Amino acid sequence: MTPDDPTIEVYEARAAEWKSRRRPVHADDAAAFRRRVDPTTGPVVDLGCGPGWYSSVLGDGVVALDAARAMLDLVADEAPHAWRVQADLAALPFGFGSLAGAWASRSYVHLARSSVPLALADLHRSLRVGAPLHVHVFGGDLEHGTLPDDDFAGRRFSSWPREQLLDVLAGAGFDVEAVDDRIGGAGDEQFVIAATRARTLPDTVGPGMRVLVCGLNPSVYSADIGIGFGRGGNRYWAAALAAGLVTRDRDPRRALLDHGIGMTDLVKRATPRADALTTAEYRAGLERVTRLVDWLQPGAVCFVGLAGWRAAVDRKAVAGVQPDGLGSTPVYVMPSTSGLNARTPPSELADHLRAAAALADDHLLRRGGAAAGG
Repeated sequence: MTPDDPTIEVYEARAAEWKSRRRPVHADDAAAFRRRVDPTTGPVVDLGCGPGWYSSVLGDGVVALDAARAMLDLVADEAPHAWRVQADLAALPFGFGSLAGAWASRSYVHLARSSVPLALADLHRSLRVGAPLHVHVFGGDLEHGTLPDDDFAGRRFSSWPREQLLDVLAGAGFDVEAVDDRIGGAGDEQFVIAATRARTLPDTVGPGMRVLVCGLNPSVYSADIGIGFGRGGNRYWAAALAAGLVTRDRDPRRALLDHGIGMTDLVKRATPRADALTTAEYRAGLERVTRLVDWLQPGAVCFVGLAGWRAAVDRKAVAGVQPDGLGSTPVYVMPSTSGLNARTPPSELADHLRAAAALADDHLLRRGGAAAGG
């Protein structure tokens, strides 16, 4: 959400009216969430806090965050102890691991579904390992549209198929502990999720990806610093720079936003070495990645490391373009960039990434031509 987003414009103009026509019906949920938070480890954030009804329940160390200044002005009456912050859900102004918990009651519903993975990646970065997360969203299949019966016309909403929501949370690095399926006052389906920030890496993915880079799984070191292929001995970033895929070293967010290079992992569980993973984990992970690819339609998927593709798809696979893609999306498999794979020189790793990018560009060109012709 940006300052000129229609939803924010509605809340800026009609915040007091919105407060007068709504009620804090989830105070019991907020109180239960507060009991899950360890207040000695940092503040809790109320994301999309509105007038601060739930900020007042979440305790003394609470950050009330909203994109609408008019809503934050109302927080002073409801939760005078709260630290008020005007910010975008997709670009949180917090340090790495600085938050002890996050309450998000019907706030991510105002983002386009395709932008939620990156927003949750930013939240994952901001939370300490083990911090609880409460997410309340709408069920359905609406991508950032208006509601015909909305009494505050102009707002945009997204609603989620249940399994896609769970995939996105898993990809964002959260362990889902409970899903409460509810029916709202208007008879609409809603999901209330209790989750925990896992010691892993979040996906950095979104619409319009050129290449989706898929690692085997995060190393513990990479998970702890928040950067895939982050150890100094790993040659991925040097190869990506040499191949021209990225222009900034060890910056997954800029790789996505500036160059359309997304990142995920076959398995989300962080381990010291990839050989700790099982074939069952690789196959389950490939199912999630396939659904992600079907949804966001990158130009190509580049699997870094042969072990995962061999375990999940073709035990005789060799590096290069694979005969079977993921749905209609082509797949390229390249050798591991780990320093343990010394037999593959850096120049060859860069060549593989160039080939994967060329595969993606060709597919996107043909897909665009087919769309224009269709």
